[in-house]
Amino acid sequence: MSTTTRSPSVALPIDDRARAMAFYREAFGFEPVGEPAEDGVPEPLMFLIDQRTVLLLVPRGGFGWVLGDGRELARPGTSECLLGMAVADEREVDDLVERVRGAGGEVLAEPEHKPWGYTALCADPDGHVWQVVVQP
Repeated sequence: MSTTTRSPSVALPIDDRARAMAFYREAFGFEPVGEPAEDGVPEPLMFLIDQRTVLLLVPRGGFGWVLGDGRELARPGTSECLLGMAVADEREVDDLVERVRGAGGEVLAEPEHKPWGYTALCADPDGHVWQVVVQP
């Protein structure tokens, strides 16, 4: 059996739409897709990461509604997945870490050399963890 992935997406629960939009614009340079709603934030709040991949940021209440009855949302700050971003060189890792700090995120592990590459761990304001890495 074969499956063709046409447009993968990652959806994350958030607490504040405006804060999340500002963070991902400032820290990662992602631009939101869609027309702004009354609050100035596109609904749904999504970013086109590359030609096919979409990042959706969904308010916790709506995220819980999508999951349905019987499945609890993880507490804020609980990491059920690790999001990754590969960049071209060490300077990009260092620069992104500084932008995360400036945009209200948290640096969980400063940039350093590991067996899998030069890497850092950062969290967005809702506690979702990103690993930024230059692979050797």
